[in-house]
Amino acid sequence: MGRSLVFSTNIPLRFSHLPRSVSSFHHLKKCVSQRFSENCQCAMVNGGIRFKAAPTRRNLSAKNLPTKAVLSELPNQRQYPKVAANSAGPIPPSQLIQVVETAAKTGAEVVMEAVNKPRNISYKGLTDLVTDTDKMSEAAILEVVRKNFADHLILGEEGGVIGDTLSDYLWCIDPLDGTTNFAHGYPSFAVSVGVLFRGNPAAAAVVEFVGGSMAWNTRIFSATAGGGAFCNGHKIHVSQTDKVEQSLLVTGFGYDHDDAWTTNIELFKEYTDVSRGVRRLGAAAVDMCHVALGIVEAYWEYRLKPWDMAAGVLMVEEAGGTVTRMDGGKFCAFDRSLLVSNGVMHMKLLERIAPATEKLKAKGIDFSLWYKPENYRTDF
Repeated sequence: MGRSLVFSTNIPLRFSHLPRSVSSFHHLKKCVSQRFSENCQCAMVNGGIRFKAAPTRRNLSAKNLPTKAVLSELPNQRQYPKVAANSAGPIPPSQLIQVVETAAKTGAEVVMEAVNKPRNISYKGLTDLVTDTDKMSEAAILEVVRKNFADHLILGEEGGVIGDTLSDYLWCIDPLDGTTNFAHGYPSFAVSVGVLFRGNPAAAAVVEFVGGSMAWNTRIFSATAGGGAFCNGHKIHVSQTDKVEQSLLVTGFGYDHDDAWTTNIELFKEYTDVSRGVRRLGAAAVDMCHVALGIVEAYWEYRLKPWDMAAGVLMVEEAGGTVTRMDGGKFCAFDRSLLVSNGVMHMKLLERIAPATEKLKAKGIDFSLWYKPENYRTDF
């Protein structure tokens, strides 16, 4: 048996290191360019995808998708651009991921120490919480990063931008993703660390807290660009479910109840009607790791930040999934919308999600890049 991380006041934090004797799922789909089915045509509009019905077939637009069966007829034959970095740059991937995992585990030790204790809570907004644990976790992570890569740029949820803006590397750190869940002792929450090389994800680690009060445990997800995705050392892969009515989906809602929030409420309702269910767990990094693990088929959300997404998107893509914006356009870590899926269902989901997002853009809702540190060099 491997070692498990179990909270105890007398036992130091340890992470599971399981033997790789269990066979992993290695099925990889061949990327074959195919034309769209006559049932659905699409065109690129402002970097996104706009769908229209073929003139000789029944209209299958988002407005006319009344049944589960119709959703499953839509093809998934489009190939989407990759988001991962082409390389990890001058730092060997094995060295980079080792530091990334160490940083995430170090932050998780701080969280584990506090998880069964009273919280000291303050507020960024009316309902947007921050705890002392968020700040202490980030400080511990920063110490690891600076010790190993003093010249790298860092973007932390709590501390903002730190370091050399001329660096090719940008560390996106969420020291406690799902702070509200943590404050209530409700899973799910996690520590998320992702590294961008020239703007593209190169390495990532997410330590997810599972269990519950007085029985907390963790599992660690990790990925490198081109190196696959792993959970506790075992290679993972997205699900192969290709029917919306057989899928379990996840979304999230920000703290601002604006037009984007209202649109996603409508999407939540629509997909609840045509799938096995839509969950809202409240931790973006965890949601994406669950897609990578193959236990849910997709996750989408508006108004995320780079520290929410940098690690999770790499996890999904390296597990065989697909990552785009919610309008179907090419994604980057500074975008304001995100859709990740198992890949085979991506186009079916965009049949409703993309038009809804285009309507928001038509209203003048800002979908420009959220933030990119000044002078930080990217490949896009």
